Amino acid sequence: MSEVVTSIDYHGKKLTLKAGRLAPQADMAVLASLEGTTVLATVVSGVNEVDPGYLPLMVRYEEKMYAGGIVPGGKWNKREGRPSDENVVAGRLVDHAIRYLFPKDFRDEVQLVLTVMSVDKKSDPTLLALIAASAVLTASPLPFAGPISSMHVGYKEGKMLPNPTMEESETSDLHLMISYLENERVQAMEASANLVTEEVLKEAIKYGFESSKGLFKFINDFAKQIGKKKREYISFSSSEGIYKEVKAKFDSDINKLVSSPKNKEDFWAAFDLIRKNALEEIEGKHSEEEDFDPKEVGYAVDKLQQINLRNLALDKNMRIDGRKLDEVRKISGEVNVLPQVHGSALFERGLTQGLSVVTLGSPANTLHADTIFGESDSRYFHHYVGLGFSTGEPSRLGGVGNREIGHGLLAQKALIPVLPDVSEFPYVVRVVSEILSQNGSSSMAATCGSTLALMDAGVPIKGMVGGISIGLISNDEETDYRILTDIQGAEDFAGLMDFKMTGTDKGVTAIQMDIKPKGIPLNLFDQIIDKSKTARLSILEEMKKIIANPNKDLKDNAPRVKEVTIKKDQIGLIIGPGGKNIKEIEAVSGASLDIIERELDASVIIMSDNKEALEIALNRVRGMVEEPEVGKIYEGPVTKLFAFGALVEFLPQKEGLVHVSEISDEYVEDINQHFKEGQVVRVLLKEIGNDGKYTLTLKFKE
Repeated sequence: MSEVVTSIDYHGKKLTLKAGRLAPQADMAVLASLEGTTVLATVVSGVNEVDPGYLPLMVRYEEKMYAGGIVPGGKWNKREGRPSDENVVAGRLVDHAIRYLFPKDFRDEVQLVLTVMSVDKKSDPTLLALIAASAVLTASPLPFAGPISSMHVGYKEGKMLPNPTMEESETSDLHLMISYLENERVQAMEASANLVTEEVLKEAIKYGFESSKGLFKFINDFAKQIGKKKREYISFSSSEGIYKEVKAKFDSDINKLVSSPKNKEDFWAAFDLIRKNALEEIEGKHSEEEDFDPKEVGYAVDKLQQINLRNLALDKNMRIDGRKLDEVRKISGEVNVLPQVHGSALFERGLTQGLSVVTLGSPANTLHADTIFGESDSRYFHHYVGLGFSTGEPSRLGGVGNREIGHGLLAQKALIPVLPDVSEFPYVVRVVSEILSQNGSSSMAATCGSTLALMDAGVPIKGMVGGISIGLISNDEETDYRILTDIQGAEDFAGLMDFKMTGTDKGVTAIQMDIKPKGIPLNLFDQIIDKSKTARLSILEEMKKIIANPNKDLKDNAPRVKEVTIKKDQIGLIIGPGGKNIKEIEAVSGASLDIIERELDASVIIMSDNKEALEIALNRVRGMVEEPEVGKIYEGPVTKLFAFGALVEFLPQKEGLVHVSEISDEYVEDINQHFKEGQVVRVLLKEIGNDGKYTLTLKFKE
């Protein structure tokens, strides 16, 4: 294949696509550049002759440290490891944008790797990865119904920012990463926001389409120049005969289950029983047929469930649990659930239940991470845990999955805008959301529960954050839609969309959306956002009944933190030879000390769950770095006696001499009659000599 190169101006930056030079054995490879930021997109596929039951698509987004001219910071290993949580979320965003643009009957294994190979610290590599993914799949021989166009929309001082620079992004109140199809449909969306209004968000979604639609022609023309034909694939479409047979026997049972609002907490158990009965009966009739696949029965049962659930919403404006389309399930909860942690809260919405737990730590616990833009620091991190028992089934126990990472970061983004400034609350904060039961939108339960837990911990957040998931149902032709508020598991399974939006009563803080059809009509999003806001405000009112304001005090067992700013040349003084001084302070006080070096100064972090220990350590540190002041009265122990006077440690590590002439106006015959070693005395600093020696006196009036 000869090399193909094409470029356009994309909002003031040169966007270039190249193919035919790199990775020649891949099914397709595209090198995409946006000014100095470069992403290599490669796609390979393998034919599946047996139906795995799903599309085995794997998307991996990875940022190479060399892209930013950085050597990984590990002491023992300089190789990049597992992608960071942020990289995992970027890969999930690409997956959401492309997965349902493959045919429903396509089951070949597909692996898309997006490698950030160069960054200029101006152009967003995640946006470029979305563009590169669209280009490589559209130009490949795979049956991909693209292209998609993508845009990063920022917002600052009343103006939309198309494709903002990294510097502009730092002060932007909105970071909306969004992808579209050419027929004015939204394909994927991810956002973090600093309490922007819903009206701004609506405008940004429309603006993103208008400002990115030039990519459709650009990518299509690029693919035409490459000229690869789409290949044929093995179709794993459902058997019409098996579907009709299952429908005739079990449609009435499924319809009865879906349309009856009773016992919906056990919906999946009842549905699984119907599936089991269908499989036993249909398989018994066809077991001797070579081409019979039991999966066909499962597909048919699932399809009938989806059809009945959709018809219930479309024809009767009702839900499987009897709710109205815009009705939120019952909310309950409590705080101070766990006695020995720093803060905890249980949040329940229907059968979805999350227990969020807060841990407060020293600023020395700040999470440091190497990125392609340099080192980043995080003082707030949210971890989501959802094990198999939360859905009533065993699961593989091991490392954290991409879904858990994505849900945790969504809740993290949701709460960052309301966290207090470090000067007001100098703690590192970790929240873990243990999801104990899942039946729709557990990530939003994690967000709501974490707000309550932070308030229980005494973290002075600026506002309560809540969130809800909005779903969508349509007919087969996608001409008639119903918006569903607070979708549960069956509705997520049968519906078209899971749109999660979080915020306070003032504005939006985060969004994450994934869908199943080829795009959601752009003109529906005003309604979707309005429905989400209405539900969120009602949820916040219910949350206020559980706890209305952050507790004024920390829990008794929560650590107290004090911070002392020192000069960089005083670090050695605090540490002492071989750590002698800092160890002595910790031993005497019982508090723990950490030193954080900054660009211009340093900070001594003192931490203890005992107020007295905290004060002892604080006074010792302050005394060590305090500049002695002539005329000021100090208090300290006598450290050594001489015939001519006594040495007094008037400040930590600082001694001065009280000469016999400075003890009394009368003649002092024996110093031992006035002092004993270890005796604490009050002295006044009389003079600092040119040689740095301190002269102390007892001859003063208080």
